[in-house]
Amino acid sequence: MAQKKNQFQKFANSDVAETFSDYSPSVREKLFRLRELIFETAKEIQGVGRIEEVLKWGQPSYITPESKSGTTIRIDALKGESKEYAIFFHCQTDLISRFRKLYPKTFHFEGNRSIIFSENTKLPEKELKQCISFALIYHSDKKKK
Repeated sequence: MAQKKNQFQKFANSDVAETFSDYSPSVREKLFRLRELIFETAKEIQGVGRIEEVLKWGQPSYITPESKSGTTIRIDALKGESKEYAIFFHCQTDLISRFRKLYPKTFHFEGNRSIIFSENTKLPEKELKQCISFALIYHSDKKKK
């Protein structure tokens, strides 16, 4: 229990903290792990800089305000009584199509904007971190091309 309280104290944005508190405990735990993966991955990539956590479209969202190297990443539980949650990428990027080519059997994709997870499925963290890294350098990568 102390760990969960500790996780809530890490939020700089009270709206995001409130959104997390509204999730069911099991999905909240999974979303915390997605959140941690985003911050961990950002620290591993030179030039990404600070990640800011904000609320966009009512969803916890992660942006690169200083470097502007990445496109927004959002996470959320799926609506309804679902035990599913997702990581969302901007639908006007080619990120999901790249991920489909790299990991056709690893992830369950929805359209051109998200990867869907079930709360009872283990996250393929290594592959997911690769996807997150592509999003965190999306704009800086495009400038290089």
